[in-house]
Amino acid sequence: MLNLDTHILIKALEGDLTKKEKNILSIDDWSISAIVIWEITKLSQLGRIELDITSPEFAIALSKIHVWPIDLDICRAIFKLDFRGDPADEIIAATSLVHNVPLLTRDRRIKKSKIVPIVK
Repeated sequence: MLNLDTHILIKALEGDLTKKEKNILSIDDWSISAIVIWEITKLSQLGRIELDITSPEFAIALSKIHVWPIDLDICRAIFKLDFRGDPADEIIAATSLVHNVPLLTRDRRIKKSKIVPIVK
């Protein structure tokens, strides 16, 4: 299973992934932190993305993805992270750390982490 950050999930839903990302995503199940749904909602609300979270297509796509809840273990793991950044990014990274699920991200700061399992 892979953990996708918000940007990767948006690109996947829009069909705008790199060849390498497509290959990686084709060989494993997908998961996301619950915060990713909130981020997509806010980006849509602000008009930064075109995804319609009220559409049946979005619901169908999301139903195929495991959603990790934000719980106490994930919040505690934020203290262990070796980077600081956007709170949503920290929750996403902590989710990968707690569940030992490799994170697929384009975020350079997160990719430099020595403790978060990152897809190479």
